Amino acid sequence: MSNTVEQTPPRKRLSGLRRRPLLTPVWLGLLLMIAVAGAGWWLWSSLTTTTVIVVRHAEKELGTIEDPPLSAAGEQRAVQLARMFGESATVPHVDGIFASDTRRGQRTAAPLAQRLNLTPQVYAARDVATLVDRIRAQYRGRCVLVIGHSNTVPDIVHRLTPASNVPPMADDEYDTLYIVTLPTLGPPSVLRLKY
Repeated sequence: MSNTVEQTPPRKRLSGLRRRPLLTPVWLGLLLMIAVAGAGWWLWSSLTTTTVIVVRHAEKELGTIEDPPLSAAGEQRAVQLARMFGESATVPHVDGIFASDTRRGQRTAAPLAQRLNLTPQVYAARDVATLVDRIRAQYRGRCVLVIGHSNTVPDIVHRLTPASNVPPMADDEYDTLYIVTLPTLGPPSVLRLKY
């Protein structure tokens, strides 16, 4: 019996050692590319834009009653609002409706809610901060319509976009509509229209 141990020639041992360090950067680079691609895909899929359409209730009956109903012109304006945003193919598609806790606010919302088969969420007209928090939390990436009052519409728009300069509404101003977009990345924007 011989006591010889078979040894690998030195050249083969060295070449095996040289190959391993050369592959390590390749594998690390590949893993890094996969991680960056996964993070990019996650970021891209989480980007959303929330759209908030803010209007004042339609024209009300003039009189001494504290919570007046809509006038005939107000009923027509509510129907016009339903025509503007009541189609399922409308962009943006309204996913939720918030109406103030007044008769005129809820009557303005009724035709659109009926068309879209939605139940308007009633909010306290004086609690604008809670309304804005609810929209941000529950409707991220979606579109909602908010029906407010001449003294709350500018406040709602300003709370959604603090940098915006929203003028006060006149007592006889019923045709102003604000479209506020709140992207995940980038500054919010406000579009003011007449309808």
